[in-house]
Amino acid sequence: MKKINLEIKALSPLAIGRQKPGGNISEAETFIPGSVIRGAVAGQILKEANQQIEEGDDFHKLFLSENPALFKNAYPGNLKIDDIDIIKNDVRVLPTTVLSSKRKSGFKSQEAEETGNNGVFDTLIDRFCAENHSQIYHPNCPTEKTMYGERVDNFSGFYAEHNDEYYSTSAKTRLLTRVGINRRRATSEERVLYSIEVLNESKEQKNQPVIYTSTILVPDDLGDSLHTFIHNHQDNFRLGGASSRGLGKVKITAKKQSDINSNVDNQINQFNQKLRIRWNEWGNIFGNASELPSNRIYFTIDLQADAILTENWRRTTVISETMLQQVTGVNDSSLQIYTAYSSYDYRSGWNAAWGLMKDVELVTNRGSVYLFSTENKDLWLKAWKDLEVYGIGDRTSEGFGQVQICNEFHNIFREDAK
Repeated sequence: MKKINLEIKALSPLAIGRQKPGGNISEAETFIPGSVIRGAVAGQILKEANQQIEEGDDFHKLFLSENPALFKNAYPGNLKIDDIDIIKNDVRVLPTTVLSSKRKSGFKSQEAEETGNNGVFDTLIDRFCAENHSQIYHPNCPTEKTMYGERVDNFSGFYAEHNDEYYSTSAKTRLLTRVGINRRRATSEERVLYSIEVLNESKEQKNQPVIYTSTILVPDDLGDSLHTFIHNHQDNFRLGGASSRGLGKVKITAKKQSDINSNVDNQINQFNQKLRIRWNEWGNIFGNASELPSNRIYFTIDLQADAILTENWRRTTVISETMLQQVTGVNDSSLQIYTAYSSYDYRSGWNAAWGLMKDVELVTNRGSVYLFSTENKDLWLKAWKDLEVYGIGDRTSEGFGQVQICNEFHNIFREDAK
């Protein structure tokens, strides 16, 4: 597989809706789903093709084959640091185990120095150690002004790293109010007003366009042709709804394709090193409950996008040992799950090709965390790499089920809040 990096510059508001069942208000997403990018690219290819799609042709290989191209979600990726615009291609989702101060939440980045934010830290390893030492873990946020720290709350969203500092990335939304048109008189219709929630096309008070970054994973033999097509039509794409009313105009820049590089082995080693050091620190304070088995390797699965998980034909929000082995094809009797931090929501959408609503799906929310261990690291190394590439669950070609193994934020403890 080849990787094509995308930079999507919003030139007008984006109506990226997320329809909830039973409601009549379409809320806007805070990112651009991979399914929207996939639909826009497919639609433009069909518009230019002027011929029917046949089994075995390039379009069929990209979108309809058993191993189609994978369109990842596009997350807000532009930062402004010291009046310099920086585009980050490696924007990630914060794990649900991350906390920050309730009063002054946020990263201790240069951007936040004036506000005096108290920092962000992760609690997964400490919770694991506390439970196994029969202790109650009740975290707080350390500050210079209070001896006992401040109350904390969940801190979620997207983040990027730059020069060893962390920054939040986000896109704001607003409501556009429109009037209905009387089709017979071609004038405004009385008592017909409606509002559309949209993603802003620029940063507030900075006049800086919002740029989303994403990747497409393409079979090797189609990487060049897809890259060339997107480059040649970079100004022709429209994303989201209401394009006939001037919304959804973007410019998509396709960066040079590259091979997929994996850093899973290093991520696993760092996580296990931090875990064992922290375990010993808890043992020095409360007494050793037991030693961590030296032959076990601990790892996490962190959802970087909403996932559609199924086990025994039923929707679920937990990745069990059996499910993980079935997905990866690894048979490992030593695999064990310790904890799962997950929640659920519902997603629907519109299929432009069929002209129909998509089915309402129960999804496991992005940011969910699952902690496992195994005695067979060598057996799992390739499976971990494949999980980061291909994801987990259904509809991974549309951006669902993106996965990271051992997110680096799990290594940031309370006293080292970033």
